Amino acid sequence: MQYKVKNFDCTFNFIAEADAGARLKNSSFPFTRCSIFHPSRNFSMLSFMCTKLKLKLYTVFYTELSHNLQQLSEKARSTTEFIQRLKGMSDKVTESCMEFERLVTAQCEALIQAIHDRREYLLEAIRMDKDTKIRILKDQQSNCTGKLQQTTGLIQFCIEALKETDSAAFLQVGSMLINRVANTDMTWHQEVTNAAPRVSPIVDLTLDDAALVRAIDNLNFMQMKAVKDEEERLPAAPLAPTIVPEDCSAENNSVTVAWHAPAHSFVDGYVLELDDGSGGEFREVYCGKETICTVDGLHFNSMYNARVKAFNNAGEGEYSELIGLQTAEVAWFTFDPILSGGAGSGLVFSNNNATVSVEGWEHRVALGSVGFSRGIHYWEFTVDKYTMDTDPAFGVARIDVNRNKMLGKDEKSFAMYIDGQRSWFQHNSVHERRVEGGITTGSTIGVLLDLERHTLSFLVNEMPQGSVAFRDLYGVFYPAVSINRGVTLTLHTALVAPKMDYF
Repeated sequence: MQYKVKNFDCTFNFIAEADAGARLKNSSFPFTRCSIFHPSRNFSMLSFMCTKLKLKLYTVFYTELSHNLQQLSEKARSTTEFIQRLKGMSDKVTESCMEFERLVTAQCEALIQAIHDRREYLLEAIRMDKDTKIRILKDQQSNCTGKLQQTTGLIQFCIEALKETDSAAFLQVGSMLINRVANTDMTWHQEVTNAAPRVSPIVDLTLDDAALVRAIDNLNFMQMKAVKDEEERLPAAPLAPTIVPEDCSAENNSVTVAWHAPAHSFVDGYVLELDDGSGGEFREVYCGKETICTVDGLHFNSMYNARVKAFNNAGEGEYSELIGLQTAEVAWFTFDPILSGGAGSGLVFSNNNATVSVEGWEHRVALGSVGFSRGIHYWEFTVDKYTMDTDPAFGVARIDVNRNKMLGKDEKSFAMYIDGQRSWFQHNSVHERRVEGGITTGSTIGVLLDLERHTLSFLVNEMPQGSVAFRDLYGVFYPAVSINRGVTLTLHTALVAPKMDYF
């Protein structure tokens, strides 16, 4: 009879005693097959094998559990150390904040002290200006007092002379007294009557605090600090770029700004900012990876301040030092063939786009290459060719003016059109104020655009052509002319505006 015990590494066969002798030769002990030929020993052997298997399983389980416990213990130890580090960092945050508060307080106190020192300097400058003005006024007062005393003495002497009863004696000094009194009267009129205080009683000083107020408004913390050795920090925002003054320039109404990349910083790009040319707010004019930038279309005769900052994934860095760039005092420009309508406009440009003519009989508008919105600007045209049967028009226009009509025929242009004998001012097809005096070949026409007073005036052969032509001009205006086949004009720019005695 055979019994099988499963769930072990071997199968035990319990064989009847009668078959024991025959099968003894073929038995395999202990792991393949066990043939036990005595019934009393069957359960002892089974118990032995089970004990041995239990020992083996215990060893396996013990080893695996010990290994897992060791790994878990290592993780617990690391977590405990991390918690201790966090506690230490919390203490360090408190300590660092207190130290930084002291630093910020000291820096602000230093700024306040600098303001106080500057205030004393400015007040001293005001006192010196006061002393200077008082001294000048006292000198002028002393001079006037001396003049008055001399005149009073002369008057008294003349009164005594008039009381003289001896005619001969009076005749001897009469002529001299007449000349003396006449000369005194003339010098009195020049030195006293028309004299004005040499200085103003008002303190003609203005405190320029706009830049400082703007700097105070922009005073803030950097988002990131540079990485220090043996300190775990996120990657830092870049440092401030360095302006290269020798590579910066201003030409006409454009400025070029160049800078160096900040050392030891990773940079994704740069942001260039300019103010409005009169100390106003900064605005972004460029964002990219280049380290040089030219900005066109600025105001003439203006001081622009520029600054640049770098940025990367960690944030934006601090600004560079400011650099001031002065645009040209007077405007240099030419005709612009593209703004004037391109190749199909019928206009013919020559002399580096300074001379213009037209092929057809229809009026065509030619625009200058720059637009003005601020300042005083003056330019002239020389009439190279003129036939008496045409009326060229000169003035200014918006960028979207109708280029196929005479200048002044639409609401986008302001013009003076002129022939050989007279001129008219024209805007939106309304012409008015006829002025005598025309043009011939060789004449010059001047255009004075005063955007400080917002007026437009004209000159013919360097003489004013009437009074102010147009007022209340606001916005951007381009120099403009309209001509047809009978006229050729040459543009002259970069001229100093003439002084007009009417406004």
